[in-house]
Amino acid sequence: MTEVRICHLYPDHMNIYGDRGNISVLTKRLQWRGYSSKVTNIGVGDKYVPGDFDLCYLGGGQDKDQNIIALDLAKKSSALASAVDDGVAFLWVCGGIQLAGKRYVDASGNELQGVGILDLETIAGTERLIGDIAIRSSVEDREFTVVGYENHIGQTYLGSDSRPLGKVLHGYGNNSYDQVEGAVQQRVIGTYLHGPLLPKNPDLADLILTWALEHRTSESVSLEKLEDDFAVLAHERAVVRAGLKR
Repeated sequence: MTEVRICHLYPDHMNIYGDRGNISVLTKRLQWRGYSSKVTNIGVGDKYVPGDFDLCYLGGGQDKDQNIIALDLAKKSSALASAVDDGVAFLWVCGGIQLAGKRYVDASGNELQGVGILDLETIAGTERLIGDIAIRSSVEDREFTVVGYENHIGQTYLGSDSRPLGKVLHGYGNNSYDQVEGAVQQRVIGTYLHGPLLPKNPDLADLILTWALEHRTSESVSLEKLEDDFAVLAHERAVVRAGLKR
């Protein structure tokens, strides 16, 4: 049985809005298809070995939590960049997308060094961007709608090497101006969408799992469809809440 090795970074500090639930979705969708998984929690002071994992996840947190982990995360930047270049799948949410970039300047003016696996930077604004959000995403040959909840004061701007995860249909997105959300670079996805994100977005979950399985097996992977009635219902309800359908 193929085992997908998942790294959960800083679960004790970065788990706002139930972001830990994304791990449950990933492991259950693997199990339902006959795969196993192993989740390793890595916190402050723990070593990150890039060859040990197929998928790396970092959830969201408040500024105080980001300040706690930022210096430790920077020490892992070379290993994380090596994992990215090796094709490991990454999903980093909210505070995660901020720290995946080059730098984050918080509301107090403190500059936190990012790991640089996404070509972007974030500077705290004066207005909080909060509410339900829906985006239309196109990644590789897949197109799908992604729904969630955003709550951030950071204004994120993409560089030329990153592309948006999607175009905003409702909500704010990365900043107050661009009408795009998230970032994709190689197999790294950063996004502000909480909720948690993956229970309502099975298409996105399966894209990430496909990448992880391809890294694990060194083969092309096509996942069988699951009976996603509850996930689809949750997705559609979020679309309605975002005001896109009645």
